[in-house]
Amino acid sequence: MSSTFLLIAFIVYALALLGFVIAVTGKKSVQEADPEGFARRWGFIGFILTVIGFLCHVTFFFTRWAEGGHIPTSNMYEFMTFLGMMIVLAFLVVYLIYRTPTLGVFTMPVSIIIIAYASVFPREVQPLIPALQSYWLKIHVTTAALGEAFFAVGFAAGLMYLLQNVNFAGTSKADRREQRGVEFTIFTLLMTIAFVVAIFGFSAAGYKAKFASDVKMTDINNVEQVVKQNVEYVLPPIVKPYQSEQLEMKPFLGMTGPLFEAPSWMEGANAGRKLNTVIWSVLLGALLYALIRLVVRKPLGRVLQPTIRGIDSEDVDEIGYRAIAIGYPIFTLGALIFAMIWAHEAWGRFWGWDPKEVWALIVWLFYAVYLHLRLSRGWQGKKSAWLSVIGFLVVMFTLIGVNLVIAGLHSYSGA
Repeated sequence: MSSTFLLIAFIVYALALLGFVIAVTGKKSVQEADPEGFARRWGFIGFILTVIGFLCHVTFFFTRWAEGGHIPTSNMYEFMTFLGMMIVLAFLVVYLIYRTPTLGVFTMPVSIIIIAYASVFPREVQPLIPALQSYWLKIHVTTAALGEAFFAVGFAAGLMYLLQNVNFAGTSKADRREQRGVEFTIFTLLMTIAFVVAIFGFSAAGYKAKFASDVKMTDINNVEQVVKQNVEYVLPPIVKPYQSEQLEMKPFLGMTGPLFEAPSWMEGANAGRKLNTVIWSVLLGALLYALIRLVVRKPLGRVLQPTIRGIDSEDVDEIGYRAIAIGYPIFTLGALIFAMIWAHEAWGRFWGWDPKEVWALIVWLFYAVYLHLRLSRGWQGKKSAWLSVIGFLVVMFTLIGVNLVIAGLHSYSGA
């Protein structure tokens, strides 16, 4: 039942995005005596659909909670769906303040992509591992995700500002650098979309590859032993686990075996699979980006630029700043203070330099620098927008990249 509500929410979010797109672009293409009224009507439709989708999403969250007996934020599927819900909540809060339909055009896709990304992970309700059996799970994860959700709204506003103010026709060195920055940001989003589509495509086709590798484990008596561990690939294995044995592999484009072996420092079966995932994500993202560029025959930033014409740049700049200003103290509480208290209860120390802890600190420091430069140095406009975009890319690397590339005490969240 809970999965059905999430599917409904996903569809309604897509319809809400369509409503916001019509509100922004329709007033330019449809001959009406009152184009502003047209935008308001479709913006209101998009808002109502977003609220309906959010209510369905909340229903999914609580029904899954009832089914599992614990708050559904204990693995990547649950956390990413929860983050998508929090992004929608943050968007609704900011939209009620500023009433800007264009914000929905750039914020809703972020939530939709994150929910789609969550769907590639196992969806079964799993019992909590001992480290997660604490009431701090509810406090730490929910507040950290809500803070990151407001950072996502700041990212959307920052990207809007850049699309509006970057000179895509310019040929100077500074203009070209800014153009490349915007294109890289769009490429990152397309890379995630391509990865999700590939996972669903290969899963639907029933593709599978299986390897067995030796893994060093320590038993309860602190005795190290080597055991065989099997790992399954959904994407064709370009890279196999380090010193592993191929058990099964369906041919793909003439490939009957992996092209490379994971380096020795990436020991463990899952490390090779994660590296394979990263490679596929980059390749597919590049392919999708190249295909779109081939069709439109111009930079994608220039294609998107007309969607934000007529919006006051100062309002967009203010939206981005306000969203981050709201999210920062919430993130500070959830990702640092509450996390350290929980870490002390679970592991007997407040700080352990685990990769996820380090990157959470990097995110916190980055946004601290953003607020300092904004308030003390007067960094507004483009400078502020670039920081908000880069900051959220760091957030997404912390949530996704660290789980895919680096092993640590938080690796259970990347199952």
